[in-house]
Amino acid sequence: MLTQQRKRPIPAFLLLMLFLVLAALALFPFYSLALASLKPSKEMLRYGLNVKLQPELLSMHNYTFLFSASAKKYLLWYKNSVLISLVYTVLCLLLSSMVGYGLAMYRFAGRNIIFVFVLLVMMVPVEIIMLPLYKQMISFHLIDTYSGVILPFVVAPLPIFFFRQYAEGLPKDFLDAGRIDGCSEYGIFFKIMVPLMTPAFGAMAILQALASWNSFVWPLIVLKTGEKLTLPIGLASLITPYGNNYDILIAGSVLAIVPILIVFIFFQRFFVSGLTVGGVKG
Repeated sequence: MLTQQRKRPIPAFLLLMLFLVLAALALFPFYSLALASLKPSKEMLRYGLNVKLQPELLSMHNYTFLFSASAKKYLLWYKNSVLISLVYTVLCLLLSSMVGYGLAMYRFAGRNIIFVFVLLVMMVPVEIIMLPLYKQMISFHLIDTYSGVILPFVVAPLPIFFFRQYAEGLPKDFLDAGRIDGCSEYGIFFKIMVPLMTPAFGAMAILQALASWNSFVWPLIVLKTGEKLTLPIGLASLITPYGNNYDILIAGSVLAIVPILIVFIFFQRFFVSGLTVGGVKG
């Protein structure tokens, strides 16, 4: 009887080299963007984005201009985006996790119907519902307000689906143990279930913060005042038929990456933990 030969594992050195190449390809656009942000605008108009390192042309002038009095609107746009993304992410995680937890842990009439509606809403493009949402914001007098940007999407279908699926894998004995100890239903959720769902919160924090930070169309529709614009809209306004501030635009884009990078670094271990828990069947 012939014995099957075991497949030889890929050497760790080759895997390391492969991942280094993939990392270099992923970081290459960021390198070219950061390099271009240190060059004067005439160089970009002449040669475009390139990776040619010319130390004599590099300077911090574009960044110093962003923090000068002449570019005070940039800092205002930055503050608006940070505020909107922070409030939206916190409210979205709180409300969506409660909905997903309720759909997973409680048995009540219409539970499956509600979950089907959540799945249906996930399939509807946001652009289709923007007109009725805009009319609704007008009736609620929320046009040109931060609330009008945040509230329509604060309970999102994707986080609800994610939290529901994650909570389905948690032991339901914790609910009975909490009730025996005298915990209220809210106490069970916040004191017992939320710590168990930390990886899910970490993963959704990254995705929802990124979605809010990069949101462009809906804030463009709702916000009217220049001082209330978010960073993506403000940066887009630098490109006009009468002149293009590419140097300021690229430098501002580089700084716009920083908050999302901080969020990813902070929640990365929770995100990886969530993938590990979801991939191991125990």
